Amino acid sequence: MVTTLSGIHRRGPARFAGLLLLAALAGPGAAAAAACPAGSLGTSRVMEVAPQGLRVGRKSFPETLPLAPKEVVLTFDDGPWPVTTAAILDALKAECVRATFFLIGQNAQARPALVKRTLAEGHTIAHHSMTHPAATLAKISHAAAMKEITDGIAADEKAAYGSAGAKPRVPFFRFPGFASTPELLAELEKSGIGVFGADFWASDWNVMTPEKQLALVLERLEAAGGGIVLFHDTKDQTAKMIPDFLRALATRGYKVVHMVPPGGG
Repeated sequence: MVTTLSGIHRRGPARFAGLLLLAALAGPGAAAAAACPAGSLGTSRVMEVAPQGLRVGRKSFPETLPLAPKEVVLTFDDGPWPVTTAAILDALKAECVRATFFLIGQNAQARPALVKRTLAEGHTIAHHSMTHPAATLAKISHAAAMKEITDGIAADEKAAYGSAGAKPRVPFFRFPGFASTPELLAELEKSGIGVFGADFWASDWNVMTPEKQLALVLERLEAAGGGIVLFHDTKDQTAKMIPDFLRALATRGYKVVHMVPPGGG
């Protein structure tokens, strides 16, 4: 069964955008869910997200995805990376959970096998610039920033699918450091690319033990009540923490929602 809910996001007194379609887990996804081990967390449902005009994640924007209480969308930035990305994919597979990976283009170029594995295991491949410049896209010229975005998308697509089309198969983008400009946001909207922030994050760019990181992210999860969470699959502490985090979601009654573009990408 597929259910649909539409919602309009408002940005300014006369600006409307962001149609969202929510789909229940169905078709091939339902078959995959049936094969999951007993007691696994699983993916509760799939949400189709129309990207046009989309800007979500309350750390950056006024709106977020229309999630129910205790629903979580898992996202990972900066990969793919040796060892850690594979370990996170192993943990997700063990719990039958799907996530969204915002890839850096040069990392995708260097490790296409990991990108293909991520795609083959049902995760969403999204985009995070070509090189993740330290200065952020907001601190370089508009032309250079757009080249970072378009080159990154092309590199991700070539690694995942073997070729890049005129438009990205998955038009989802997250700004490095969440640093955008009005001009870049307008350009992405014109191109039909949705922009994702996060509702809470693990702060895993700071060195800490997996145990401390788990306690931190669970505290933030409880405070937020759910939402889009940001991790980095380049971090060893995150890779070690993720199995316990997924089990904690299950024991605390949280559900995982997997986001895809219309048609599944």
